[in-house]
Parts: sequence; structure tokens; C-alpha cells
Amino acid sequence: MPSIVISDTSTLILFHKIDKFDLLRKVYHTLITTPEVAKEFGENLPEWIEIESVSDKKYQEFLETQLDRVEATAIALAKEMSDPLLLLDDLKARKLARRLNLKITGTLGVINKAKQLGIIDKVKPIIDKLLGTDFRISEKIINEILKLNGESFSH
Repeated sequence: MPSIVISDTSTLILFHKIDKFDLLRKVYHTLITTPEVAKEFGENLPEWIEIESVSDKKYQEFLETQLDRVEATAIALAKEMSDPLLLLDDLKARKLARRLNLKITGTLGVINKAKQLGIIDKVKPIIDKLLGTDFRISEKIINEILKLNGESFSH
């Protein structure tokens, strides 16, 4: 289990929307995010989410040439930490994070991890709730996660 987990806004928003914020805590115990992510989230964050600012503002500004400011802060903060896991859903941000050799997962990865750890019994009910939000993901990826967990997809 990674000792440092940094979250971008989308993961926080999605788990908040489906009323499963506690899953993040149960899977990772503590999350770190940036003040910019906290502001974009727009709600009060629970006490188990720590807020840390990026130290290297020049690096953050460089990343902002390729991503939006908030995602840039999450990636810049991750680069300042020792072996962090970054929670990101945005495809462009994920591609850049991979090129920077960061470990990443997204909302579906968190749900999968919760199942592996025995925190939840099934992934499908949570994925169904996600699909009721504005979360966009390919059916192929959903089917892979369901298959990985011995569940099947049905409309």
C-alpha cells in the first residue's frame, strides 16, 4: 500500500457525488491534495485529507503549459514526494503523469482496490452509481474491471 496518495479533483468529486467518500479513506487512510484541488472541489474536505502546497512553483508553471492549473498542481506535488500514488482520471493528465514515471490510478482503480481489500463485496453497484453521474468511461474498461472481479455487465 502506498504511504503517500495524492488526489486530483475528479476522484474527490466522483466519490462525493455517489456518496462513497468513505471508500477513499478505507482504501488509503490518508490523502494529500493541493489548495487548488480543494478549492475546485468546492466542499469542505474531511480532516483525513491533508492539504499541501507545491514548493516548486516554476515546475508547476511548466506543467500548466500542458494541463489545466489544478491537475498541474497535483502532478507537481507528486513529483516532490517519495514514491507517491496519484489519483487521476483525466486522460491527458494520466498520459503526462506516466511519462513522468508517476504511479497512477483513477476512480475505477480505487473501486477495484476496495474490492481486492475486501472493503466492498461487489464493484458493479458502485460502477452503476458512477454511470449515473457525468463520469465518462468506455464500456470496454468497465467490462474489464467487472470481469477482473468476476462480475458481468448488463444494461
